[in-house]
Amino acid sequence: MNLLLQPLRVLWKGGLFIVFALSMVVSYPLFAFLLRKQSRFYRAFHLMRLWSLTLTAFCGIFVRVKKEASLPDGPFIICPNHGSYLDIITMYRVFSRYFLFMGKVEILNWPLFHIFFSSGMNIAVHRQSKREAHRALLKVRDEVKKGHNIVIFPEGTIPPTAPKMRAFKNGAFRLSLEENIPIVPVTFLNNWRRLEAGPVLKNLGGPGFSDVIIHAPVFPSEYAEKGEVQYKLDIFETIEKPLRERYGY
Repeated sequence: MNLLLQPLRVLWKGGLFIVFALSMVVSYPLFAFLLRKQSRFYRAFHLMRLWSLTLTAFCGIFVRVKKEASLPDGPFIICPNHGSYLDIITMYRVFSRYFLFMGKVEILNWPLFHIFFSSGMNIAVHRQSKREAHRALLKVRDEVKKGHNIVIFPEGTIPPTAPKMRAFKNGAFRLSLEENIPIVPVTFLNNWRRLEAGPVLKNLGGPGFSDVIIHAPVFPSEYAEKGEVQYKLDIFETIEKPLRERYGY
């Protein structure tokens, strides 16, 4: 059955790519205008939310969100698992409050999409350069002082083992402790099935529900004595538990 469905999956993924590319080309001039000035970033964010809604609906992806608790009033760090490129798109469907991404510096080389990072709306991190990584951290701290929320994928990239997660990096948890910012863990349950990373002709893809769990916020004061390592391990467990329960690993 999987072999019989694979041609349809390939066609669907091809259609998604075409719709994504065309929508970016059409909306690029408006995004370019809005992103020329920092004062227009909020409007660009709301346009991104509209673009995300249009793209996912057109491709038959319907986002279902389960929220376990109220979100903090102040700024917070959003920590999701990363199993698909779809995670970035659906994030704009999950959170209505303004946020910005921390992403790898390679995004600056992506056609069209780079503008969301090169403009300064989101933050590109050069992990191989301590100087550039420090500059990115200063930028994050400045955004937090403005009351903005930050999205950090603690895995750093999409693991080839998705939905199994890879070990988390320290950045999000260190930032949370140093700046006293709560973390909101997020589990993308099946985006990896909607659009699996890797070879187009082999991997999964197709329309359906995108199920997301927004877990209860975790406050750094709870880890003042337990420390960064335990903080990271506990958040990992919170995010991974629904994945283990669904996929039995």
